[in-house]
Amino acid sequence: METTQIQGSAGAADVQMRGLRVLLVTARYLPELGGTEIHTHEIARRFAAEGLDVTVLTTTLQRGQRVSGTDDRAESRDTHQLPHVVRVRAWPAKRDYYFAPAIFNIIARGNWDVVHIHSYHTLVPPLAMLAALRGGHPYLLTFHGGGHSSHMRQAFRGPQMALLRPLLVRADRLIVNSQFEASFYAERLARPASEFVIVPNGSDLPRRPSADARSATDRSLIASIGRLERYKGHHRVIEALPYVLEQRPDIRLWVAGSGPYEQQLLSLARDLGVEEHVEIRAIPAHDREKMADELSRPALIVLLSEFESHCMTVLEAAGLGLSVLVADQTGLAELAREGLARAIPLSSTPREVARAILHQLDHPHLPTAGKIPTWDDVASSLLALYRDVLQERAGAP
Repeated sequence: METTQIQGSAGAADVQMRGLRVLLVTARYLPELGGTEIHTHEIARRFAAEGLDVTVLTTTLQRGQRVSGTDDRAESRDTHQLPHVVRVRAWPAKRDYYFAPAIFNIIARGNWDVVHIHSYHTLVPPLAMLAALRGGHPYLLTFHGGGHSSHMRQAFRGPQMALLRPLLVRADRLIVNSQFEASFYAERLARPASEFVIVPNGSDLPRRPSADARSATDRSLIASIGRLERYKGHHRVIEALPYVLEQRPDIRLWVAGSGPYEQQLLSLARDLGVEEHVEIRAIPAHDREKMADELSRPALIVLLSEFESHCMTVLEAAGLGLSVLVADQTGLAELAREGLARAIPLSSTPREVARAILHQLDHPHLPTAGKIPTWDDVASSLLALYRDVLQERAGAP
């Protein structure tokens, strides 16, 4: 990695990108799975491979898991230049509020060149932003916006954004994953959309040769992919399944994910008499070869989520050349306009969803978009932002 020369009114300063002390702050991290967890891990390991001194500061909720409030480097440091991981206790143990007071001192008293905070939904981001301000550290925040199954939590998002606004507008950069998110948060923060930097998610699943992919495709298998939460819309696909089976009695549905809504989905399948056609099984996101192999098998990928910022699954499926059906909603609609998927209204009835599924099984929609960003592209874009922030800080009187 090159040396960046920073010039400013305060005088010239040499900043070595190699060895730059970068702190990535996230409420959850691998082995817990989700879009934010994967995004953070993919950029962290690339930063570490480039020679940056990368630390991931996160929480642990599992009882009995080793917790450190200072440094957990021995846990994850190895010859492959993985990032350091620091885990701190969060409360309450069985809820997703993530009140983790140890985060404040680690950030405020640490010697960080850049603090990059991921997601805004929990109590981790305000603590992290306050601590970065107290310590005088540059900080950036990536929203990683998403839905929630709780209507009360959804209703609180507006007041939550208002409370966070004084900290958000003082960030050195506010980062979003899509144009949809830029407009969404610009309106809620009463800021120009131009103030938000778009850095999309990436995709780098290993693609099998097209002949192998065609021969491995199961024409009777469709997949609904995502964490098992109500807002993710798996239930919409299950509700459509009886109508699909009227025309295609051989069809099977694989719900690929894990989460708190599993029992409700299984009960729904039993009530509709389609339980023998439904399998719920998660896939290990860290095993990229297995992920690519599993994702390539269904004849159709379906995502009928209420809210997605820049859906990683659509990017990965499109990168594999797969046919995808999505809800014409939030960031999914943007991906459909880019040619990565076909969209139907979220308000579609089960029979209408079934009709769209059957049509796409007979007439697959193949992705027509151009270059899909890779995680290398994402890491490079973020490093460029870090350079810009450091240049601005060095030039400040």
